[in-house]
Amino acid sequence: MSHDSAVDALDRVDRLRDAALQAIESAGDTKELEAARVRYAGRKSELSRVMSFMGKLPPVERPRLGNAVNAAKDRIEGALRARGEALGARELENRLMAERLDVTLPGTAFPRGCEHPLLKTVRDILAIFEQMGYAIHEGPEVEWDRYNFELLNIPPDHPARDMQDTFYLTEDMLLRTQTSPNQLRVMHAHPPPIRVVVPGFVYRNEAEDASHGDQFYQIEGLCVDTDISLGDLKGTLTEVAHRFFGPDRRTRFRPSYFPFTEPSAEMDIECVVCKGAGCRSCGYEGWLELGGSGMVHPHVLVNGGYDPEKVSGFAFGIGPDRYTMMKYGITDLRLFRENDLRFLRQFV
Repeated sequence: MSHDSAVDALDRVDRLRDAALQAIESAGDTKELEAARVRYAGRKSELSRVMSFMGKLPPVERPRLGNAVNAAKDRIEGALRARGEALGARELENRLMAERLDVTLPGTAFPRGCEHPLLKTVRDILAIFEQMGYAIHEGPEVEWDRYNFELLNIPPDHPARDMQDTFYLTEDMLLRTQTSPNQLRVMHAHPPPIRVVVPGFVYRNEAEDASHGDQFYQIEGLCVDTDISLGDLKGTLTEVAHRFFGPDRRTRFRPSYFPFTEPSAEMDIECVVCKGAGCRSCGYEGWLELGGSGMVHPHVLVNGGYDPEKVSGFAFGIGPDRYTMMKYGITDLRLFRENDLRFLRQFV
């Protein structure tokens, strides 16, 4: 190909470059700018097709055409970047103006949640015991009969089993009827002294009514050390009741019976409704039962691997459901499980 052909190719490069710069400058938005890029700087652009003439030129003319094309591409790419930044900034500003929010307008109101009253009671009681030096321990809800009954001084023929209608999974496995099995699990795992509380659900095959359910919370407590007395038990539970219900609420202890404690006692608190005068809520007695307690039976200490001649201890069971009902004057246990928002909103 002649020298004139090389001149024509170079002239075409100049025309394409000028046309590209004009198209870039006149692009009104990023879409038009992208169209100009594809046309003048893409892999199938007119400027790239000019390079197809390279093989037809004399070898001495080829570098001139290559340098011209590269220079044109550099000018075009530089113009694309500059124009792209300008258009992008303008479009962003327009978008921000269009999507601008008036922060002085009222926002969207979202309903505020709260702790379930039962969960709040459990956490409050556990916090009180932690402040008194107790550790929190958790145990399995599916339990062996051996831990749930036998090691707690309740053999198969013991009448106390009739008081706890049990969900048996197999002959030896059941849903725990109490958190007391963890007394043995803790004693098997730790030497004395120990001070633990064990929260969790327990299960009993009972008909559900205003004061009973087949699933409910319980908090077990165990303290074992040297020279632990019934006075320590009474002082501990009285302090917990006063911190939870208030220092002016009266408490009392009365004799009771549990196979795994000896002596045993029930703890009562003054009725929140009548202040001890007697009303329908407390059966006209002026007192409401809080839970059972007592000194750990020597047989249970032996079953836990402890020497009852060297250590003693007390245990207790707290019902958070009952504590919550007494604190807030709730008369039906089933309200805790129905998740009725009309009820739960009272605790927000």
